[in-house]
Amino acid sequence: MERLSQLAIQMTSASSGGPHPLDPLSPQEIKKVSDVVKQKYAGRKIMFNTVTLREPVKKAYYNWKENGGPLPPRLAYFVVVEDGVSAIQEGIVDIPASALIELRSTEGVQPILTPADLQDTENIVRNDPEVIRQCEISGIPASEMSNIYCDAWTIGYDERWGASRRLQQALMYWRSDEDDSHYSHPLDFCPIVDMNAKKVIFIDIPNRRRKVSKHKHSSFHPKHIQEKFGTPENPSGFRTDAKPYNVTQPEGVDFKMQGNVMNWSNFQFHIGFNYREGIVLSDMSYNDHGKIRPMFHRISLSEMIVPYGSPDFPHQRKHALDIGEYGAGNCTNPLSLGCDCKGVIHYLDAHFPNKDGDPTTVKNAVCIHEEDDGLLFKHSDFRDDFQTTVVTRGKKLIVSQIFTAANYEYCLYWIFRQDGTIKLEVRLTGILNTYVCAEDESTGPWGTQVYPQVNAHNHQHLFSLRIHPRIDGEGNSAATSDAKPSPFPFGSKENMYGNAFYAEKTTFKTVKDSLTNAQASTARTWDIFNPKSINPYSGKPASYKLVSTFCSPVLAQEGSLVRKRAPWAVYSTEVVPYQDEDHGYGRLHPSGEHVAQWSGDGSRGMRKWIGDGSEAIEDTDILFFHTFGITHFPAPEDFPVMPTEIFDLMLRPRHFFTENPVLDVKPSYARTTKEVKAGSKGTDSCSLNVDKTSRLAFNATGAEGASSCCSKK
Repeated sequence: MERLSQLAIQMTSASSGGPHPLDPLSPQEIKKVSDVVKQKYAGRKIMFNTVTLREPVKKAYYNWKENGGPLPPRLAYFVVVEDGVSAIQEGIVDIPASALIELRSTEGVQPILTPADLQDTENIVRNDPEVIRQCEISGIPASEMSNIYCDAWTIGYDERWGASRRLQQALMYWRSDEDDSHYSHPLDFCPIVDMNAKKVIFIDIPNRRRKVSKHKHSSFHPKHIQEKFGTPENPSGFRTDAKPYNVTQPEGVDFKMQGNVMNWSNFQFHIGFNYREGIVLSDMSYNDHGKIRPMFHRISLSEMIVPYGSPDFPHQRKHALDIGEYGAGNCTNPLSLGCDCKGVIHYLDAHFPNKDGDPTTVKNAVCIHEEDDGLLFKHSDFRDDFQTTVVTRGKKLIVSQIFTAANYEYCLYWIFRQDGTIKLEVRLTGILNTYVCAEDESTGPWGTQVYPQVNAHNHQHLFSLRIHPRIDGEGNSAATSDAKPSPFPFGSKENMYGNAFYAEKTTFKTVKDSLTNAQASTARTWDIFNPKSINPYSGKPASYKLVSTFCSPVLAQEGSLVRKRAPWAVYSTEVVPYQDEDHGYGRLHPSGEHVAQWSGDGSRGMRKWIGDGSEAIEDTDILFFHTFGITHFPAPEDFPVMPTEIFDLMLRPRHFFTENPVLDVKPSYARTTKEVKAGSKGTDSCSLNVDKTSRLAFNATGAEGASSCCSKK
């Protein structure tokens, strides 16, 4: 490590009128950082890979926010690749001081891949003579190389090169036209591309050659739907029963934002965004009738892996760690382009450096909007034919992004409910990764033929959710909660009728205790709690319960590259002490800082944090990691483009409040027994008598209703 200054913490940062300490870097700040780095490397050829906020450490942040301490230093972390140098160059810049305060050369690793890298790969393979020859062997003439496409994937790890060269593998395809979807015409060979040298260095060729399919492309854009389903009566081919569906909020939204700080229905939190994790939610609290109660310091998706299940070479390399190898932020979509959100919307932009260090902007990278949340609560009394009733409807706040990892789209929705619940919903769509199969070839049991000569391999989508709790302040613990039958036998004094059951809570004392897996037979959930904050009614600690049922275990076996490179995916949970590490903010990345081309060997990331498992994690500053996701066995319904597959989880308050926390949300409809007897209407803001936007779908004759029923009242 070359230390250019020992004043990283003491240096003057932005003034009180500057950015919030957790705000992502602005374009001006990115430019300022790149100028500092360029000055250091004057006369040398460098390519910028990463420029991002180095978040303040937790202690410094709350000393500023809660104790009136100094504003934390405004720091940026950068990675550059220097031409002709194998080591990556990474360091820290103090932005207000325009000072380079840390610099190091790191050997034996490769940096994250960027969208520019993916785009470059296609041009490289199209112009390589040996790739052209292999295309001819596959049945594609050299004159059609403009119709050759590739999905550039990280190579994972290949022992032939290790991390000595910056590599990608090119999964090859053919299109008959640039508007086709190439996934119905995969090729059978795989070039390996050196991204620094900009050339193909090897081509992996299977023992059995398979010619490119001559079946018609299966595509999904409007013109292809017209070709597939169009008729003289309905030329477009699209369904004709869809009428417009509009969302109206005539008085605007309920949320307020100061910069990136959100206030909504008693929640307050900061919305951050970075190249790697994408959305980051920080400094989350809840206003409990005037008492501001801390909930979570930081929540994000810290890693993911998509391991494929074909044992044939080179498909074992297909196990993308998309967050660590590409970045959910780097690959995020500009949402306004695709009508991805509906209603009254607030957008946040994202800013990244290009290879020259100049700032680029992804417009509308984050969508923030509200949706109807159905019933918050309801109860009716049968004694007067359910006329005594109270109905309270709710809203939910959604903070979302969508990122594209080559063929797949990941739609991430952070959902806040008025009762204090936080949900994460993932919608998986996009296109299956495909491989060619011969006419007479079976795809089983490792895949499915989803279209003629198109093999889609079995695979998983597993995420690591990183939760840094701060429930009612410092000193938190975690536990499993399992539904168990009474230990006392049927007929005993303690369980005479055999019907007793209870929740068995097992608090984790050490890291080793926390290495747990989902257990459907006991309806297992996990509690994160403050043992010092005791609910006056239940006598139990203030908690947030993690309810997660999509907990596929990683299926790759011990010793495999998948398990070695994603040690966190072996368990449903891992809890480790929070620490501020030398080269990174507080144990952020469970597969390590630099994931691309890591062999999986050595002590880094989650493997290092777990250690021998003896560290204490009770009533301290903890990090809670949760692995969740799905196992995907493809089917023809998933092709040529997948309908969204939805999986989710929630963090739910338990013993945090002393009563239903949404009692103070105004009811949509309410009548007491006395009001029913007196003929009073009570409270009514939702029935068709008063709701001018709702109406009956059909009139008395069964035809479509054309006017609001309330016009007849």
